[in-house]
Amino acid sequence: MSEAPVLAARGLSVGHGRRVVVPDVSLALRPGRITCLLGPNGGGKTTLLRTLLGLLPALGGEVTLAGRRLADWSRREVALRLAYVPQAGAGGFAYPAREVVAMGRAARLPLLAAPGRADMMAAEAALARLGIAHLADRPVTEISGGERQLVLVARALAQEGRAIILDEPTASLDFGNQARVLREVRALARRDGLAVLMTTHQPDHALLLADEALLIAGGAARGPAPPAALVTVDALREAYGVEALIGTLGGRQVVAPAI
Repeated sequence: MSEAPVLAARGLSVGHGRRVVVPDVSLALRPGRITCLLGPNGGGKTTLLRTLLGLLPALGGEVTLAGRRLADWSRREVALRLAYVPQAGAGGFAYPAREVVAMGRAARLPLLAAPGRADMMAAEAALARLGIAHLADRPVTEISGGERQLVLVARALAQEGRAIILDEPTASLDFGNQARVLREVRALARRDGLAVLMTTHQPDHALLLADEALLIAGGAARGPAPPAALVTVDALREAYGVEALIGTLGGRQVVAPAI
C-alpha cells in the first residue's frame, strides 16, 4: 500500500479573482516520488503552484497538506512542511550563500530571532549535501546561475519539509548545470524521501525523472499519468502547437522538436 500523500489536490480549480484558468485538477504528492508539471507559457502552471502553496485561494475543490485542509494551517505551519524553490534570478543582495541557506530556517525561529548554532549547522549540512560547501562564503551575486539554483535547493533542504515544489529549476541553465540540478532533484526523492513537484518546459525531464506527469494546456489538465502516456506526439502537438519526434537513445525515450 502506497504512503499517504504529503500534499494533495482534489477537483481543484485555479485562477485569478473569479476567473478560472484551469478547472478540476487532482494530484497527490507522495514521499519518494516525483511529479512533473508540463505545459506551455501562460497555461496556468504558475497559478497552480501558487494555489498549492496557499498563496492564491482555490476557486473550487480543495488542497490538503498532511491530510488537513491547507487553509486550516498557519503560514508558519505550512513552511514547516512544504518548501518552495523558485527560479534562480541574478539576485539583488550580495548575501553569502550560507546566509541564504540559513533563511530556510526562518519558520523554525521565534519572530525576529537570528539563526542559532543548530540552524547554521543545518545550513552547512544542506550545502555539503548538495556538494556546494565551497560556496558558503561567496556572495550569491557572484556565482553562476546553476550554483545559485543549488543554493536555493539547499535553502529548501534546510527548511526540513516533507514536500518540495520547484518552479522550472533548470530554466536558463547550461547543459552541465541542468544535469547537476536534475541529479539533485532525483536525489531529493530517491535518497531523502521527499515528495517532489517540478515544473519544466522540457518533456525529456518528465521521461527522465518523473514517476508521473501532469500536462496543463488549453485551460485543461491531463493526468496525473505515467510520463510516457502524456509525452506523446499528439499530446505535444496539441499543447505546444509543434510537431515532435520521440525515439529511444541509450535505453530511454527522448524528445526533440521536428524542425
